[in-house]
Amino acid sequence: MSFWEVTQFLLDGFTISLLIFAVTLLCGAPLGLPIAFCSMSKWKPLKAVSKIVVWIVRGVPLMLQIFIIYYVPGLLFDTPIFSSVDRYMFINYGIADAGRMVAVMIAFIINYACYFSEIYRGGIESIPRGQYEAGYVLGLTKSQVFRKIVLKQVIKRIVPPMSNEIITLIKDTALANCIMVCEIIKNAKELAATKAMIWPLFYTGVFYLLFVGILTIVLGRVEKKLNYFRS
Repeated sequence: MSFWEVTQFLLDGFTISLLIFAVTLLCGAPLGLPIAFCSMSKWKPLKAVSKIVVWIVRGVPLMLQIFIIYYVPGLLFDTPIFSSVDRYMFINYGIADAGRMVAVMIAFIINYACYFSEIYRGGIESIPRGQYEAGYVLGLTKSQVFRKIVLKQVIKRIVPPMSNEIITLIKDTALANCIMVCEIIKNAKELAATKAMIWPLFYTGVFYLLFVGILTIVLGRVEKKLNYFRS
């Protein structure tokens, strides 16, 4: 295979990596907010359950969570659910790895939602109580205080840690190959096994570096735009 053929083959895999990245970010980031509110709830049972779930998800390796999501439902119900989805989608629509992709996305969304929730919680709890009280004195409701006073400051404070998690997310997509999803690392390993070409495995780093570079520039500009919230 020529260099350009290898590049195209790896780019096909990186498209899958980007899909996992995008879906996780679009679903996991919003989901983290209600989880954060549950962790700060004054109702102790809800708070306890939320904290336990976050503790478990953050404490168990993401690869193991992917295995649990993909294999455990089949063990419990004696039916390989996601494998059945794989076969059905491939036979009827020619779409490969559909079930595996769904399992990976579920695992990623749950995992990153819990991480994002802790970032949100830390940002919200970092706002001095006096700012809430000042809003109430001005006649604002609780929701208005949160939207108009607290939220903008929280966004400014959580951008740096969120940026780190987002950059980590694109690299973590490589874990999808543990259940044979054809992302970029899986494609590179396939070339090594079938074509005895090891260099594409190292070449994958270029794709990650370029995308992380773009993310760094974009997130850096977002952070600069929020500089008017300086303490």
